[in-house]
Amino acid sequence: MNPHLQPTGSAYFIARETERPETHTLSVLVDNEPGVLARVIGLFSGRGYNIESLTVSETEHERHLSRITVVTRGTPHVLEQIKHQLERIVPVHRVVDLSVRAGELGQDKPLARELALVKVTGKGDDRVEALRLAEAFRAKVIDANTEHFIFEITGAVAKIEQFIAIMKPLGLVEVCRTGVAAMNRGPQGM
Repeated sequence: MNPHLQPTGSAYFIARETERPETHTLSVLVDNEPGVLARVIGLFSGRGYNIESLTVSETEHERHLSRITVVTRGTPHVLEQIKHQLERIVPVHRVVDLSVRAGELGQDKPLARELALVKVTGKGDDRVEALRLAEAFRAKVIDANTEHFIFEITGAVAKIEQFIAIMKPLGLVEVCRTGVAAMNRGPQGM
């Protein structure tokens, strides 16, 4: 075996040791028809690629188009493979990597946001502290009683993760996250 290549748990992965895994957000414009999402997910699972976040919704009703936003992690070589393989699926119209860093290709950094519902129980000081921190994070109370709060928080993934982490010692019970929604800045569409 070539000492510069190593298997990474899947027969499809052959990555150089010097390549570091990166997280990328891919936006995939597809026909809104039965089976398309299954085909996209099948591409990932069939080759051992992991999906960290997945959102899908019809975005253009008249044209019957949906947008799938996938957050995945891999080496640059693997990420290029994923993009090229997605482009070959017949109902896929376009694949855009929304992970371009600011300044690359003359583009601004894309916007990415997520929504989470966070349930926290607590009494006394913990309850007061949860409310104070929620206000600092601009989280809204959408349900409350004497035993719990349910907060709604929207923002960058790092902000959501930080909010969840600080709620753990205050009585975090449950979290529900939507997954990432992302879009390029500027006047052009996808």
